[in-house]
Amino acid sequence: MGSLMRRVFLWVARNGWLKDRLPRLPFMQRAVRRFMPGESLEDALAAAVPLQAAGIGSMYTKLGENLSSLAEADAVADQYIAVLDAIKARALRGEISVKPTQLGLDLDADRALTHLVRLAEHAAAIDSYLWIDMEGSAYTEPTIRLYERLRAVQPRTGICLQAYLRRTAGDIDRLRPLDPAIRLVKGAYDESESIAWRDKGEVDGSYRDLAVDFLTKGRGRPVRLGLGTHDVALIERIAAAVTPVGIERDGFEIEMLYGIRTSEQFRLAKAGYRVQTLIAYGDAWFPWYMRRLAERPANVTFAIRSLFP
Repeated sequence: MGSLMRRVFLWVARNGWLKDRLPRLPFMQRAVRRFMPGESLEDALAAAVPLQAAGIGSMYTKLGENLSSLAEADAVADQYIAVLDAIKARALRGEISVKPTQLGLDLDADRALTHLVRLAEHAAAIDSYLWIDMEGSAYTEPTIRLYERLRAVQPRTGICLQAYLRRTAGDIDRLRPLDPAIRLVKGAYDESESIAWRDKGEVDGSYRDLAVDFLTKGRGRPVRLGLGTHDVALIERIAAAVTPVGIERDGFEIEMLYGIRTSEQFRLAKAGYRVQTLIAYGDAWFPWYMRRLAERPANVTFAIRSLFP
């Protein structure tokens, strides 16, 4: 049943007719508030204040994916510059995470790189950081190539990799000479079994092995790993595996979405882990929201509860 629900939600995320109509419905607008504080940047920044008071950092992403013109990509880059300026003005411990297709990867990879370099430079100037999101498997290789070019000139940059893809171990080895920063997620797209593990146990096993290998082989080097998962038991298994080699709770990060397992985020931060909350905003939330429902059955329960007063 869980696998069927996942496929249904991912199909809904890709359906243009539903994307145009469902977000207008009041019950959908209520439901999505479980996972994002609002559509505006001001909503996102306000949500970060109590998190920071609890020792939890914030990461901001503007929702939206493929664009139709380079002018749109230019506008997105300008908007992220404004996010970084707002982070500095409010003295927040915050970073940004951007999708390459938002910056024109489909249209002009060199232009996308120019935008990323500009954003990375601005982030470094305010002691912040730039993360590159990973999208569906069609973008895995182009995104990694883009990150290789970016990391060569801007070290305060990281990339998201997906543990369910069979190629990811090789991708990490490929990037290792760059001392990469990696946000490891399980994966939220409907990929074929030929390129991705689909069984939960296999995905969890891949995630643990990749994380432990990256941390233990990176000892003594300036590597950064963010565990982008809400699976607290898996996080604690990884922590237990690396503690014997001297990697403590603050030797990696835990990165969860706003509104999901909030009490666990606070508990983990209090227990000495480094925690960041990814706060999404913007009006293009429908595909993103459907993928969040597909990731965990518990998210569906949250969504259903939010439909009622």
